Amino acid sequence: MDIQTLTVWIRARYAHLQARRDAGATSTEIAVITGALLVGAGLLVVAMRSKLDEKIGIIKGG
Repeated sequence: MDIQTLTVWIRARYAHLQARRDAGATSTEIAVITGALLVGAGLLVVAMRSKLDEKIGIIKGG
């Protein structure tokens, strides 16, 4: 997973969430967008952890 791509996607979803909230979206619409943000954040954490594990493995000589 590409960390930069995930970060850009999360920022775009957050901007969309803000715009929808300002436009008076229903709570269901806000919940769906928020759920997508949480999934994206989880994927970002997994990608960062994988990258760190890879770097630590290289440092330890594994």
